[in-house]
Amino acid sequence: MAPPAAKVSGFHREGNDWFCTASLPSDVTVVVEGVNFHIHKGDKKLHLFDPGFLLKCAIIPDFQFPLISKCGKIEKVFEESQGLHEPKFTTSLEGFPGGPDIFLIAVKFCYGVRVELTPRNLIMVYCAADYLGMTDAYGEENLLSKAESFFHKTILRNWKDCILALQSSDPVMPMAEKLQIISKCLNALSMMVSTDPSLFGWPMMMYGSLQSPGGSILWNGINTGARIRSSESDWWFEDISYLNVLLFKKLIQTMQARGIRSENLAGAIMYYTRKYLPGLGRWQSGQSGKTMTVASFSLTPAAVDQRDLLESIEKLLPEKKGKSFCRFLLGLLRVALILGVNQTCKESLMRRIGMQLELATLDSLLIPTYSDSDTLYNTDCVEQIVQHFISSEPRITSFSPASFDLETSPSSGPLRKVAKLMDSYIAEVASDVNLKPGKLRSLVEALPESSRSLHDGLYRALDIYFKAHPWLSEKEKEQLCNMIDYQKLSIDACAHASQNERLPLRVVLQVLFFEQMQLRTALAGCLHVLDNENAPATASSDMAGQIVQRDGWVTVVRENQVLKVDLERMRSRVGELEEEFNKMKQEMKKVSKTHSSLNSPRMVVAHARRIGCKLLPRPSVSEAQADTIESTVPPTPRASIEQPPSSRHSGGHQEKKKLKEVRIRKM
Repeated sequence: MAPPAAKVSGFHREGNDWFCTASLPSDVTVVVEGVNFHIHKGDKKLHLFDPGFLLKCAIIPDFQFPLISKCGKIEKVFEESQGLHEPKFTTSLEGFPGGPDIFLIAVKFCYGVRVELTPRNLIMVYCAADYLGMTDAYGEENLLSKAESFFHKTILRNWKDCILALQSSDPVMPMAEKLQIISKCLNALSMMVSTDPSLFGWPMMMYGSLQSPGGSILWNGINTGARIRSSESDWWFEDISYLNVLLFKKLIQTMQARGIRSENLAGAIMYYTRKYLPGLGRWQSGQSGKTMTVASFSLTPAAVDQRDLLESIEKLLPEKKGKSFCRFLLGLLRVALILGVNQTCKESLMRRIGMQLELATLDSLLIPTYSDSDTLYNTDCVEQIVQHFISSEPRITSFSPASFDLETSPSSGPLRKVAKLMDSYIAEVASDVNLKPGKLRSLVEALPESSRSLHDGLYRALDIYFKAHPWLSEKEKEQLCNMIDYQKLSIDACAHASQNERLPLRVVLQVLFFEQMQLRTALAGCLHVLDNENAPATASSDMAGQIVQRDGWVTVVRENQVLKVDLERMRSRVGELEEEFNKMKQEMKKVSKTHSSLNSPRMVVAHARRIGCKLLPRPSVSEAQADTIESTVPPTPRASIEQPPSSRHSGGHQEKKKLKEVRIRKM
């Protein structure tokens, strides 16, 4: 608090000395932190014939004994000093709460000068009045009763005044806690947080709009009737962030005891921590949120020791899990490693992270090395987190999805998720040239073998490591490759490994061998599934699932399922073609019958008669037989030349030819 002016309501200051403007000489000197207050004890024997003293007695009530009549402590000191028989005595008040400024307020009150109690000085005046013994036993409506009345009627009913009072209580914290002033303020704040602010009728500044006691928005002091509709539960984060670490810790503990939701408490802790740990914002991009304050007053940020803050905040964190919360914990761990907090705090942070490691992301898990280590990343810390994950029990509960973004998809278990995360992490740190093969092996073996359904990620990490460490011997490479189960490699991974020049030759041969075995097993299983078409759908799906689970060849199964669908389509198409062929065959038979009826002899004779042609008589059977015999015996060349052709025989021969053609067609 700023020092009082040179002359304040009947008192003036000269250097380190305060004097009353009364004409009476002072007979008591009270020393408070090196400042001398020259005041009056008001002994009637000394001032019985002083007209100025008598005038003061008539004007100022209780001026006869200004300190002794109001302060029990000063009265006790005066009684002890009466045996010295000195006209003036000096006393020192050691450890006076609030210092010279607050003692001046008490002195003014004793002299009947009007004093102003404010939220910024109330707690210190309260403690000073208790220290001086200014109770009602030494006068009605003494300073202690006035301070207590103002505290209960004004401070505890107003959010703004309560925050201001707590912020100004640092100099008298032990005494204020003893008088239960701090606990009453914290309980009042907790009650206000858990209740709708508009019910208390506080004049407040919320989101830049002044509100009336009823909660409606004011414009130039005029009630607009509009009300702010906000369901935000974090309106109080900014205001309580101005408290020091000790008060903030006590406030959070009070809210926990009152049953405030853990999501809100975690949000307040995260907001407070980000405000006073600037380095945390580097890994919390987009997480700072908007600044919202309810109180329409200016506050000074608290002076915070970052190391003490982090060690205190860690103890306040709830035993909950959430994606944003896990990222926040990893950011805290980074800052803890930079600040060099105690080992207990670091172990607790790693334990908390390990209990929800499946919600972590790769970028937040890449913790740099801040010590003199040669490696680029702190792999020891990550290995301990994985160990905490393996040893932890699933007893930690999650935040509600409405407050924190959670991983609600039950696609795979936490162990599988952590295995994928660790494979990506190992692949990222594998490019560090200073990473030893033993450390790489320990990172891989930190998780059990059953955690990885596929070893593609592990193979990729080893391939990156071999590329960044070309000086490794064949034996060291083989030892690292022994961690890979070749039966859990996909087709693409096997194809890449079979042509990878960085792998040892023995490893390549093993990959080729298992590739052939896996291919045969997968194809045989898929063909077996295709053959059992009449079996229930569940049986085929179970068999396919067993193949996928056993071999991990998801691609082969999917391709064979596609082939099965294509085969069904081809069968239906073949059936359609067969039907079309049968129809065409029937049409061809109809056409052939129609053509044969048109070429019959009856149709020819009828047609000839229509056009007026005269046909020759049909030869007898004997003549026809003779012609047939002659036609079967081949004539000699000479006979064929000497004998001229007979027109009758030639005509009969042509008719026989036509009859043969008709018979053939009928057949």
